[in-house]
Amino acid sequence: MNLGLIGAGIVMGISALGSALGIGIAGQSVIGAWKKCYLGNRAAPMTLLAFGGAPLTQTFYGYILGFLFMKPAALANPENGPLYLGIGLASGLAIAFSALAQGKAGAAGADATGETGKGFVNYMMIVGICETVAIFAMVLSMISL
Repeated sequence: MNLGLIGAGIVMGISALGSALGIGIAGQSVIGAWKKCYLGNRAAPMTLLAFGGAPLTQTFYGYILGFLFMKPAALANPENGPLYLGIGLASGLAIAFSALAQGKAGAAGADATGETGKGFVNYMMIVGICETVAIFAMVLSMISL
C-alpha cells in the first residue's frame, strides 16, 4: 500500500470538511441577515452570498494538493509515502482551520452588512486574510513535494 495515496485522500477530505463547516457557519448568518432585511421591508443584498460561499475555495486547495500527490513520481517512490501522508495531514488541517475561521469571519461580516448595509469591502478583506492562510499552506506543501 502506498501511504502517499492515503495522504491524497486525507488532504482532500479534511480540506472539504473544513469548507463544509465554514460554509455552514457563514451560511446560517447570511440567511439570518436576509431574514432581518425582509422583516424590515428592505431588499436582501445578494452580495452576502459571497460571505457564505467563501470557504468553498479551501476544497479546491485540498483537491489540487491531492491531485499532486498522485503524480507518477510520487507513485513510483512508495518509500516517500510517510512524507506524503504527513504533508497531507498537516496541510489538510491548516486548510480546514482556515475555512473554519473564514466561515466565522464571514458570518460576522454578513450580519454586520445585512444590518447596516455598509462595510462589505472591509469585512471581505478579513475574509480574504483567512483565505491567505490556506494559500500559504497549499503553496508550502506544493514546494515540499
